Amino acid sequence: MKNSTILLMAGIVLIAVGAFVFSGSSKGVTGNVIIEDPSQIQGEVQRVTLSTKNFNYYPEQIEVEANKPVEITLDKTVTGCFRSFTIRDLGVSKYAKTPADKIIFTPTKKGTFTFACSMGMGFGKIVVE
Repeated sequence: MKNSTILLMAGIVLIAVGAFVFSGSSKGVTGNVIIEDPSQIQGEVQRVTLSTKNFNYYPEQIEVEANKPVEITLDKTVTGCFRSFTIRDLGVSKYAKTPADKIIFTPTKKGTFTFACSMGMGFGKIVVE
């Protein structure tokens, strides 16, 4: 294969990965009960702040109650693709550009679910009881 063909294919893959990583909306979260306006939250909010430690989210496991709003904040140690936060099984996906951005949702089903960055490099578990 020619070098130019390899470079072209690598460029296409890089563009595709970049589009996937940055395609998340910073306005909302998809799935579950989504709360875009924090002033609309009713009841007790379960607040969680995630940071990074040893190249992963910290803490790696969080516990919350079902049917109560959850507000996740990614602190300033969270960088790169780790800011693109997802909980696929709950339909949560948001790119938090800064630590001021909140990921707010209400989990409606109980269980243990994996949260991860959009590339799957950092991950953890959320236990909904």
